[in-house]
Amino acid sequence: MTKPQDIDAQLLRDIASDEGSLAQRVYLAIKQAILSLDFPPGATLRKAPICERLGVSRAPVTEAIARLAAEGLVDVVPQSGTRVSYFSMPEIREGMFLREALELATVAKVARDLTEDQRKKLSRNMRLQELLIEDEDIPGFYQADEEFHALLMQFTGFKRLGDVAQTVSLQVSRARMLLLPTPGRIAETLAEHRAIHAAILDRNEQAAQAAMRHHLGQLMPRIEVLIQEQPHLFNITSQPTREAG
Repeated sequence: MTKPQDIDAQLLRDIASDEGSLAQRVYLAIKQAILSLDFPPGATLRKAPICERLGVSRAPVTEAIARLAAEGLVDVVPQSGTRVSYFSMPEIREGMFLREALELATVAKVARDLTEDQRKKLSRNMRLQELLIEDEDIPGFYQADEEFHALLMQFTGFKRLGDVAQTVSLQVSRARMLLLPTPGRIAETLAEHRAIHAAILDRNEQAAQAAMRHHLGQLMPRIEVLIQEQPHLFNITSQPTREAG
């Protein structure tokens, strides 16, 4: 692996307008920077620049890093400091296994129970995805992509489902962001979403599940290619020691 580099704390979004405790706002800002790859795998997290950028003391930053370490997004390495975790194939595979189980159950229920209001919300999201592709707005499309899946889970009526899905697939979310800039990938993603959307509108549970399975199945083969192309982003030997302290 290449030598870790310090992160650019200026990439952190402003937290002044966010809701929640100070520690929660700091946590969300750092987490978003990691998931969006503004803080890339292997980058060193230093508290002082983060404190300066966000205008906070060390305490909320320390608390945020502890939470991120518990989630596997950062590694606190003895005698080395804190760094953004590398991609871990075992964790990605586990996350995909769990995410697929949730997603397939979700689309089956939504296809069966879709309401008119839900249909309108899903169709609006699809139109937004199309516009973002036209604008070549990859980060924007990523957010609309996330919203598409979040809406489906919301439509099940199970309030904790979205949070559970996000928790079990944090590493998958990072990997998906890594893949979106691949030439042609966002157009393919839109086509896959259209197939899922069409099956749901047809109230065809089996077709919706097949389309979702195909969509999710695109991730792992592409990540295998990335391991060969960008091995410095992956931990392909042993798992790092994570400490929350």
